Amino acid sequence: MKTELVKNFKEHFNREATGLFFCPGRVNLIGEHIDYNGGKVMPCAISKGTYLAIAKTTEKKFRFACLDFPETAELHIQSSYSKAGKQWFNYPLGILDHLIQNGYELSGLDMLFSGDLPVGAGLSSSASIEVLTIFAMSKLFDINISRVEMALAAKKVENEFIGVSCGIMDQFAVAMGKSNEAILLDCETLQHEYIPFECGEYSLTIINTNKQRALAESKYNERFAECGAALKALKKELAIEKLCDLDLKTLEAHQHLIENEILFKRARHVISENERVKKAATALKTGAFTDFGSLMLASHHSLKELYEVSGIELDTIIEFAAKFKSCIGARMTGAGFGGCAIALIKKDSINDFTAKLVPFYKNNIGYEPSVFVSNAEEGVREIKL
Repeated sequence: MKTELVKNFKEHFNREATGLFFCPGRVNLIGEHIDYNGGKVMPCAISKGTYLAIAKTTEKKFRFACLDFPETAELHIQSSYSKAGKQWFNYPLGILDHLIQNGYELSGLDMLFSGDLPVGAGLSSSASIEVLTIFAMSKLFDINISRVEMALAAKKVENEFIGVSCGIMDQFAVAMGKSNEAILLDCETLQHEYIPFECGEYSLTIINTNKQRALAESKYNERFAECGAALKALKKELAIEKLCDLDLKTLEAHQHLIENEILFKRARHVISENERVKKAATALKTGAFTDFGSLMLASHHSLKELYEVSGIELDTIIEFAAKFKSCIGARMTGAGFGGCAIALIKKDSINDFTAKLVPFYKNNIGYEPSVFVSNAEEGVREIKL
């Protein structure tokens, strides 16, 4: 990828790149749909991501190109920008606009992007390109900005420039990732702890359903509202601010407050998932990897049965993985309704797993999934040319 990108940069812009950068995507290992309920998430950066070859120019223009999309852009440097349709270059443009709005002077730039993250798979391709761009700008223009501030800036761009109401997890994970470590993150306070995630004889296996997540946003808003309604009912007797302030025993003792069965199911998922995250952190710290795998399977069951954000594609993958003898854990990751699943598979069984999963999935769904292996990786970084 590096060699091809540098070669293409010279062909496209008729000059040599002077900088090369990479930002990974991410998966959430456990802790789904609890960030907006006061719980903690546990993401890690992965091996696939986005690359940027770049060079400053004396021209007062930003030039954008990408090996993965045909659209290019050449924009004169100005005092502000606004989103232009749904083109991919809105993501780096939003970052440049953010920096300009905050008083940073930028020169002309030639930028060539490329990546191996599947778009729409829930692996944070947009966060990857945003954090990648601001990291590259910090290096090229000697901007003193921390990685946490980069993540916050990228979230602000996603929310206000792109117009997507995302949380901080994606940007934080790709900016702050560490090799062989997961991040236990409180999305509200940004307090975080690195947890060892060395898989030993197992591999973190990522399975893309290859179904775009068309329903995710509307269902996300619906679940958000349902959790709010459950919290409101519980606050009649309990002095709590978030659902994750509760444990399961307290929830069950006050079940009478939530008359709607669906709302109770949503609350039960949130609170049980929060407890699973705590147990998962302990399991990883003590090397109890099989316990972590069991928690993954319990998480998926809860997301399927109580929170109802899975789907036939994800369930087909988990059904297969749960019965595969060399798999100790599997779950959907991300918002749901498509996207990706993750599984912990013995390294010497990956080829067998893939060879058997692909026809099983195709027979049930009608098309093939994509399978790849990753470690927990470093976050955004510069690559030597």
